Amino acid sequence: MNAAVTSTVPAPATVPGPAPAPAPGGEPGLLVLKVGGSLLSDKRHSGQTDHEAIGAYASEVAELLKAHPGRIVLVTGGGALCHPVGLRIKAAQDDPYAAVALTEPAFHMRWAWTTALRARGVRAVPLQTTSMLNELPDGTAVTETGVVSRLLAEGALPVLSSDCVVTAAGALRILSSDDVPGVVLDAAVAPGPVRVVALTDVAGIHLTRDPESPVLPYLDPDDVTAVRRLFWDDAWDATGAMEGKVEALAAHARRGAECVITRGDNGPGGLRHLFAPLDAWPADVPRTLIRRRTPAATTAAPAATEPSQEDLT
Repeated sequence: MNAAVTSTVPAPATVPGPAPAPAPGGEPGLLVLKVGGSLLSDKRHSGQTDHEAIGAYASEVAELLKAHPGRIVLVTGGGALCHPVGLRIKAAQDDPYAAVALTEPAFHMRWAWTTALRARGVRAVPLQTTSMLNELPDGTAVTETGVVSRLLAEGALPVLSSDCVVTAAGALRILSSDDVPGVVLDAAVAPGPVRVVALTDVAGIHLTRDPESPVLPYLDPDDVTAVRRLFWDDAWDATGAMEGKVEALAAHARRGAECVITRGDNGPGGLRHLFAPLDAWPADVPRTLIRRRTPAATTAAPAATEPSQEDLT
C-alpha cells in the first residue's frame, strides 16, 4: 500500500519534504498528463463531446508514449458528460451516495480515450479511481497504486478520470480530475520527479481577465492566498474552475510534484516538449509553474521564471 493524501483530507503526521532534485537533464521520471474537459467538449452550449479532438490528442499521446514508454499516466477531464451530473450530485445533499452517478459518464470519457488510443497502437487501460483510494475513519487517505505501477512497468498507459470515493464517514464524494494526479504520485517506476501537466483552454493563471494577457510564471504552493485575486469567479463550473484546479495542483506540489498549467495543443508535435526540462520549453508556450522552491542553502538564485513572492503580490 502506498500512503498518499489528497487536497480534501487532513494530511498525515509526516511532513512532506522539499521537492526532489531534478532528474538528469531536468526531465520528469513520470508525467501525469491531465487533459481538461474544456478541450474535449462544449460544456456551456451544445453539451457535445468532441471525439475528433480526443482522437487528435490520442495521436499526440501515442507519439509521446513511444518516446517515453512506461512514464505517462493519462487523466481525462469529464467535460460535458460529467459536468451536469456533478451539478446534480452537489444539489442532492440528502443522499450520501449520490456521487455514484458520476461513475457512468466518467467511464464513457475513459472509454472514448481508450478506444482512440488503442486504434493508434497504445495499450491503454481504463482504471477506476474509486478502487484505488480509501479514506480511513481517522481521515487518513490511503492509496493502492500497485496496478498503476505494474502497467507502467509493462509500458502500458493507465487512463484515469474523475470519480467518486469513499469518505472517512462512509459516504461518497466526488474526486475531481484535478485531484486524481495526487492518487498516483507514488506510482513512478523511473527516477526523477513527477511532473503534473494540466492542459486547459487558457495558458495558465492570467494576470487580468483578458484571456490573451500574460500569465503568472510561478506560484509557491505554500502561498496560494497571494494570487486568489487572479482567479475569475465561475460559480457555474462544477469543479471550481481555475481556483479548484490551483488548489488541487498546489496540494500535489506540496508533496514534491512539479505542476504546470498550460494551454492544450493537439496539433502535430504539440505535446513533444512535455518531457523536456522546463527551461527548454518553446518560448511561445506560456505556462504557470507550481512547485516548491529548493531550500535556499542548496540552491542558486531563483530563475527568472520563478519571481520572488513580492513580485506576485
